[in-house]
Amino acid sequence: MLDSQVISKRLVALSLKKSELKKMRTLYGERAIAENRLERFENRTKARRYEIAFTCPEFTCVCPRSGFPDFATIYIRYVPDRWCVELKSLKLYINGYRNRKVFHEDVTNQILDDLLGLLDPYEIEVKGDFTVRGNIHTVVTARHSK
Repeated sequence: MLDSQVISKRLVALSLKKSELKKMRTLYGERAIAENRLERFENRTKARRYEIAFTCPEFTCVCPRSGFPDFATIYIRYVPDRWCVELKSLKLYINGYRNRKVFHEDVTNQILDDLLGLLDPYEIEVKGDFTVRGNIHTVVTARHSK
């Protein structure tokens, strides 16, 4: 026979909401990616224009037609005006594409649009250099300047 404390604990466990149970099963990295928002900080060197460049060699997304994974290196280059992107938020943002169904052209332009909206830089270029699939090597480059 179960005592009242054991019964009470079991009832509490059963009453957990599904979202709470899912949150308990979600890995911390998955949570960090899902909850991430691109962040910025103020450019502290406004005396001159300079270039910031990032290489993201482990980019993945999913082909919306086949469902197969796509792999790429994403190159981001920009000349900041008032704002710079915070790197951890950029890493999590890029990782957020891992399970998204998106075409090469769209993802390259979406990354550019999101960074443009966040930073409003003097210049920005995003290049998606996708791994060969079906004997075709795709490179998509999107640019914007003030």
